[in-house]
Amino acid sequence: MNELDQKINTHFPGLVVRKDLVKTVKGNAIVPSYVLEYLLGQYCATSDEPTIQTGIETVKEILAKHYVHRNEAGLVRSNIKEKGRYKVIDKISVDLNDKKDVYQAQFSNLGLKEVLVDSGTVKKHPKLLVGGVWCIADLEYEFTEDKSASPWILSTLKPIQLSHFDFDGYVEARKQFTTDEWIDLLVQSIGFNPEMFGKRSKLTQLVRLIPFCERNYNLIELGPKGTGKSHIYSEFSPHGILISGGEITVPKLFVNNSSGKIGLVGYWDCVAFDEFAGKQKRVDKALVDIMKNYMANKSFSRGVETLGAEASMVFVGNTQHTVPYMLKHSDLFCELPDKFYDSAFLDRIHFYIPGWEVDIIRGEMFSSGYGFVVDYLAEILRSLRNHDYSDRYKEHFSLSSDISTRDRDGINKTFSGLMKILFPHGGATKEEVEELLRFAIEGRKRVKDQLMRIDSTYGNVRFTYQDTDGRAKPVTTLEEEEYPGYYHKTIAEGEDGEILEAAQPDSPQGPSEPLAPAEPVLKEKHLTFQENQKGLSFDTLLGPYLKGATTITVTDPYIRLFYQVRNFMEFLETVVKHKAPDEEVSVHLVTTEDEFKGEQQKDNFEKMKESAGSVGVNFTWEFDGTGTIHARHIVTDHGWKISLDRGLDIFQHYEMNDAFTFANRLQQYRPCKAFEVTFIKHKREAEGE
Repeated sequence: MNELDQKINTHFPGLVVRKDLVKTVKGNAIVPSYVLEYLLGQYCATSDEPTIQTGIETVKEILAKHYVHRNEAGLVRSNIKEKGRYKVIDKISVDLNDKKDVYQAQFSNLGLKEVLVDSGTVKKHPKLLVGGVWCIADLEYEFTEDKSASPWILSTLKPIQLSHFDFDGYVEARKQFTTDEWIDLLVQSIGFNPEMFGKRSKLTQLVRLIPFCERNYNLIELGPKGTGKSHIYSEFSPHGILISGGEITVPKLFVNNSSGKIGLVGYWDCVAFDEFAGKQKRVDKALVDIMKNYMANKSFSRGVETLGAEASMVFVGNTQHTVPYMLKHSDLFCELPDKFYDSAFLDRIHFYIPGWEVDIIRGEMFSSGYGFVVDYLAEILRSLRNHDYSDRYKEHFSLSSDISTRDRDGINKTFSGLMKILFPHGGATKEEVEELLRFAIEGRKRVKDQLMRIDSTYGNVRFTYQDTDGRAKPVTTLEEEEYPGYYHKTIAEGEDGEILEAAQPDSPQGPSEPLAPAEPVLKEKHLTFQENQKGLSFDTLLGPYLKGATTITVTDPYIRLFYQVRNFMEFLETVVKHKAPDEEVSVHLVTTEDEFKGEQQKDNFEKMKESAGSVGVNFTWEFDGTGTIHARHIVTDHGWKISLDRGLDIFQHYEMNDAFTFANRLQQYRPCKAFEVTFIKHKREAEGE
């Protein structure tokens, strides 16, 4: 166990579980993760390895004996008959048979219907009436001559979720962790390895939790396939339900006017629509109208009566095109069904998760560390729905008066949700509050900017906030900085049906500056890049400043691990591309020796030296033994010093072993880490040396 895992086990004893155990025990049981973790939390919530192994065997035995596989349903029913009573793990739903005036349960895998349930059980667990709940149940078999009576009787029923938790203890334990440690704990609780994600990517993952802790929160995520968009809503919490296919009826979702039965929004904390995108999907216009009213006012009508509900709405779907393509030809909502492609509906969305920034899930991204038993975290998040943290930034910052009430609501709800998740105890610094506020503003701005492209009646809004000194701070979206030429275009339809594009004059030019000119004018400058920004490469960023140099010295203490050495190899490739074929360039590296794999490091350098020599690059290196080098920079003999705060390590993790991904082949398709670079005219040239 690493230091964080030890700390987690110390402060949350019995409430955390090693996340790789879920795969170990799952086998061919088709059950949500929270069901498995509930069982693991009973027997494996410890750091003691022998106890864990014993617990795993116990859980496997429970699943083998009591989980009902559909193809073995007949055998289980026989066991119940022969034994008279038997415990099963299954998804159970209940309906009212108004002709017989009784409640009857259906067992999903067992295939049983019309199993009698007493009214007290239904009152205690109302979610049985809609969607169904995973339970551990005792079934009895009692045959009777009465043909109208069912021999199956539900004796006891226990939903698979925690019966109680200590919220105050949770808040107190939170104080023992730094912000970064807490974020990593939450990311591990979701099931991911935090080392594979940057800060911005971690926050994006945590935004997916906000619908569980914030009432009536409306969230959308559109992005490529395979990024885990729907996982949290189907596997994470017993208080959320995922509607597959994205299609649903008004009675199912809101209320059945004929029976008076309330729909999903009345029973679940979070209702998520999977596969929401797709122009071909058939959508009921009445459903869209009711959803618009519900998402704005938290209420819906049933005849002459108005009902309220607290369920958050989540929409996830796949995009078919790249971001620049969507920005050039339409907008970031272009994949939605026509009926949902409605400015009034979209205006009610509080946050747009940029799914294209979320990496496609790979095996090494899953965590083997400790995280909360997800059911415990789900209960904590549910209890946080009773709190409001939306004003926690007002001590330090205020939103621009230009921001409308609806925009303000979206920002406040996202900020409140993130504060609940990260700082349930309070105690956030001004810098941490500002980071979350900017993130919340960006998510709402992404919605509003697209609405202005869809509907010309929406006016331009400056998304800024003020510090206590009154200084305005603008917020931009990442895609706005990556593609300013496309982002700031208004798309409208001409009289003859053609698409007209008019660029807005105030398009900001940000960090994309070094990418534009083919032959840039070299000048001193400082550039800042956001996490997950794409379109960068050593070629475009460094290449022009390396061209013409005959000696280049690179100082970077962290050229040790394989991916770092590979980065340096790609730097040498850039040098080769920008030198004349008939010239030679000397490249000298100053770094530190790997104390564990020094021989492997030297071997890699020798191979690079041999390879570089064949293309006119004389590569040498030295190990700094002082232990004092921290600065990372590149110095050329023709007068330039390039200071990189992260050295050459500017890219996020990507699949290096997959030769068929463009992120592997071309740097501009890799998301980068947050970093800064400064280009300085070297003193020696200025002095004429």
